[in-house]
Amino acid sequence: MNFRSAALQSSSLHVVIVEDDVELRDAILAPALRADGCQVVGAGNAAELYRAMLERVPDVVVLDIRLPDQSGFEVARYLRESSDVGIVMLTGRVTTADRVRGLDLGADAYLTKPVDAAVVCATVRSVARRLAPADRNGGAWALGADGWRLIAPNGVTVDLSATERMLLQLLFAEANTTVQRETLIAALADDANAFDPHRLDMVMHRLRRKLAEAGMPALPLHTVRGVGYVLVPRG
Repeated sequence: MNFRSAALQSSSLHVVIVEDDVELRDAILAPALRADGCQVVGAGNAAELYRAMLERVPDVVVLDIRLPDQSGFEVARYLRESSDVGIVMLTGRVTTADRVRGLDLGADAYLTKPVDAAVVCATVRSVARRLAPADRNGGAWALGADGWRLIAPNGVTVDLSATERMLLQLLFAEANTTVQRETLIAALADDANAFDPHRLDMVMHRLRRKLAEAGMPALPLHTVRGVGYVLVPRG
């Protein structure tokens, strides 16, 4: 399975479009990226981008330079210093000096307006491939920086529910060590005594099925019968 088909199946790419041209942002770029399998958030200025990043760190930011509150160059500098998100600059500034400045500040791609939405989609996919988590994580399973995505060694990612996130955070924190059932149940229930222990097994079963349906390889999560579970990220 290639990265594009994986993205389409798992909605793996989270993209923020930072553009104050409402029609370009909401009527052209956002629908095209959503049709390409991305989850999209629109931001009209830098402040809206930063607020959106408090909720979830994106995979790729499509960034205009002429923003009403802060230069896109400064935004790119901040993003590169504080994160590893992909940055696609999309601007009407066409000089070589501007292009060099944007790339030097950390942009992964520099597109000039007018540009076809299909080119923006292809560029976002290209940047995502270059920044594939499988490369950054050395081929191991991992959680995304915000904990809401599970990343497979082949680069496929799947969004997690709150329950799945909580359990996997515990398992990754104790990787290669058996985590007792009681510990996992305590994370799920205020009253562990009232919790049906079979529910834990059902959550694990549904998680494995969900990952398989998203095109992921088998999660190296092993059952230690009567004791608990052990996650082997490089399994």
